[in-house]
Amino acid sequence: MSSIQASRGTRDILPDEVGYWQRVEAIARDILTRAAYREIRTPIFEQTTLFERGVGEATDVVSKEMYTFQDRGDRSLTLRPEGTAGVARSYIDHNLSAQGGVQRLWYVGAMFRYERPQAGRQRQFHQLGVEVLGSADFRADAEAIALATEILQTLGLKDLRLDLNSIGDSSDRQKYREALVAYLTPFKEELDADSQDRLTRNPLRILDSKDPRTQTILDQAPGILDYLSPDSQRRFDRVQQLLSDLGIACNVNSRLVRGLDYYTHTVFEIQSDDLGAQATVCAGGRYDGLVAELGGAETPAVGWAMGLERLILLLQQIQPATPSPVDFYIVSRGEKAESQALTLAQSLRRSGFITELDLSGSAFGKQFKRADRSDAVACLILGDTEAETKTVQLKWLRSGEQTAIEQTALLEMVDKLRQQIFRLRDD
Repeated sequence: MSSIQASRGTRDILPDEVGYWQRVEAIARDILTRAAYREIRTPIFEQTTLFERGVGEATDVVSKEMYTFQDRGDRSLTLRPEGTAGVARSYIDHNLSAQGGVQRLWYVGAMFRYERPQAGRQRQFHQLGVEVLGSADFRADAEAIALATEILQTLGLKDLRLDLNSIGDSSDRQKYREALVAYLTPFKEELDADSQDRLTRNPLRILDSKDPRTQTILDQAPGILDYLSPDSQRRFDRVQQLLSDLGIACNVNSRLVRGLDYYTHTVFEIQSDDLGAQATVCAGGRYDGLVAELGGAETPAVGWAMGLERLILLLQQIQPATPSPVDFYIVSRGEKAESQALTLAQSLRRSGFITELDLSGSAFGKQFKRADRSDAVACLILGDTEAETKTVQLKWLRSGEQTAIEQTALLEMVDKLRQQIFRLRDD
């Protein structure tokens, strides 16, 4: 009988890799908490209409990539392909605007899109994101970008590039859309197939085409910045100035439009050349019309999402994996000794020590070899003699120094043990 493997486009995150994920989440949680952002957790599946209305039926995400199914009540449900629409739905559903002020929210979790799997892109993938709802202030745009930058820099990433653009308001985009379609229509037969389809459905997405011939045609295409109203241009200028004041360099990229329909004004991407074709590690922007589109009140908002798979790929290139350190490795032999070893392990864990209990029941020699391989600071040994006398052999593995000590005395010298372990690790 053949074994069952993980589904295409999904992958297991094994213990040796999980440390990277935990570090990203811990750093993000710390930075965002200090900025007064609160965590929100939304369902993994939602009504399909949420994404059709919020993300846009003409987008590739909705038309090609969603995992949609009928439940037993014949309702159309979809595994979330992104996080913003669900947060906006929750904001409306629970009337968070009634709390007053600005809602600063963040989330982390799995998303689902039917795409061709490749490095850093899976059909089940994970995003860390922030959403600021209730503020039209351009400082909210700059704050969101600054927080994303701080998270990435704290993680140790360098050589990052911030691409920034404004796609204006709906009136600006309509004027630009008309100009872009007028320019591209004579070249329609020369465009790649996806771009030909987008010409009538979603022409701004043609700017994202990776087809070389289409990119050559786009070289002389009009730019959206030429179609911004004076108010939209002033807003874009202020965001750029705030980022400059924060010491955050940006590259104005008039081709940057983002792939979802709900964006307005500021859009941005943070990229790394170390990721090759999949260069974007964080992306987002302002989406002032989304909440109203979903049935709520007019609510200005801005946010971003980081692709964690891509981020982990970057971290693995610059930082070696570090296994969780073990303070004590406990070996035992004999029924009474093994029972006491479990009790001792639990006591040490409650005192804050990382303690691994050998559960093999094998001979002492084999257990000692595993203790050496565990990279623990010390080994605790219990045999029949120790069990009868309620003692334990404490062996410092680096020096080989070994002493007998009463079990109760060991638990009473927690502070001394902690200092000793810290010193030995530091050495």
